[in-house]
Amino acid sequence: MLVEMRTYNLFPGKLSEFLKIYESEGMTTQREILGNMIGYFHTELGPLNQIIHMWGYESLEDRSARRKKLIANPIWSTCIPKLTALLQSQETKILVGTSFSPIK
Repeated sequence: MLVEMRTYNLFPGKLSEFLKIYESEGMTTQREILGNMIGYFHTELGPLNQIIHMWGYESLEDRSARRKKLIANPIWSTCIPKLTALLQSQETKILVGTSFSPIK
C-alpha cells in the first residue's frame, strides 16, 4: 500500500469554513470514491491554518483511477471550487511504507 498525504495551507481564519463545507458537501463523496481515509487533521501547534489528510491506495494506478472518478463526480465538482478558494497552497506527497511499518 502507498499513502497520499496532502497538506493544505489555508488563508488565516478560514479553517472552520473549510471544515464546514467539506463535511457537509464533499466528505461523503470523497470517502465513497477514494475509499481508505487514514486520517484527516488540522494543526493546533506549529504552522497554523493547515489541514493534513491521508488516503491509502493499493498502487499508483489505483490512486489515479480513483482520483479520475472523483474529479468526474458532479457533487465533488460543485464542492471543490468552494474549498480551493480558501487555500493559499497545497503540497502532495506519496509515502511508501518501510518493511517494519504497521501500515503496509
